[in-house]
Amino acid sequence: MNGATLIENLGERLDGFRGSLQPDQPLGPIVWFRAGGGAEMLAMPADEADLAFLMQAVPVEIPVAVIGLGSNMLIRDGGVAGIVVRLSARGFGKVEVEGTRIRAGAALADKRLAAAALDAGLGGFAFYHGIPGGLGGALRMNAGANGTETRERVVEIIAIDRSGQRHVLSNADMGYSYRHSEAADDLIFVEAVYDGVPADPEDIQLQMDDVQTHRETAQPIKSRTGGSTFKNPDGGKAWQLVDAAGCRGLRIGGAQVSEMHCNFLLNVDNATGHDLELLGETVRARVFETSGIRLDWEIRRIGSFLPGQAVEPFLGL
Repeated sequence: MNGATLIENLGERLDGFRGSLQPDQPLGPIVWFRAGGGAEMLAMPADEADLAFLMQAVPVEIPVAVIGLGSNMLIRDGGVAGIVVRLSARGFGKVEVEGTRIRAGAALADKRLAAAALDAGLGGFAFYHGIPGGLGGALRMNAGANGTETRERVVEIIAIDRSGQRHVLSNADMGYSYRHSEAADDLIFVEAVYDGVPADPEDIQLQMDDVQTHRETAQPIKSRTGGSTFKNPDGGKAWQLVDAAGCRGLRIGGAQVSEMHCNFLLNVDNATGHDLELLGETVRARVFETSGIRLDWEIRRIGSFLPGQAVEPFLGL
């Protein structure tokens, strides 16, 4: 089924949807890797009520995926079937401060939350200045940097489920652990409340400057990358294992392991999603051969392979 047929089949179910529906929409241009296939249908709801309407309207047999700013995502070349939801900054990008609390939409860029906290004189958010993504993804994966994680600041999360129902989740409800949450897969986060601590804006700015300096000197932030590729194993650093396995600079097709920081994969020459995933699995295999450690992907991979293009996950993981 193509996107136009999907919209036609949904028919009157979509009457009243106020957002945009774009059939057969390329996703490569909107993810940081700049690679991969498209969405059968890309939906951008106008606001929370519109998202709830869409989820109620779409039959459960039609798959739904969510894409944020695309900084921690790899799209496979066969594209994503069903509906891909992308929350817009207009409808889901608000940020409001009241006392030590910050209420922010899931489409707000992490760096903008850090900036809002700075303006309000609230400490504890400088780490978000170094995470190139949106809050929705940060909430889902407990994003962190420079020794601080999302779970240390978030108080409450609002989400819409696959049937359009609204949920209010506490920090404890999320079941956070390192780069992971136990939240149900069908939940789409729309908003969150964070708590900060009063701090001197000059001190906060210094912390943010340190975060930025670290990123500029240690990470390939000007390249086509998806950010950190693998989770750090217990008691270790993924980049050190990749380096020890001789994978720094390793290249497959148009994809390459960064010379600057070898836990980053780069699209250096029109890489396909297949190039990038195959390179990642090759790195995982070499790390296991040299260390006996199985690295887990941090980057989320969605969609299907083109015919004959499948990548066998390392050791079936």
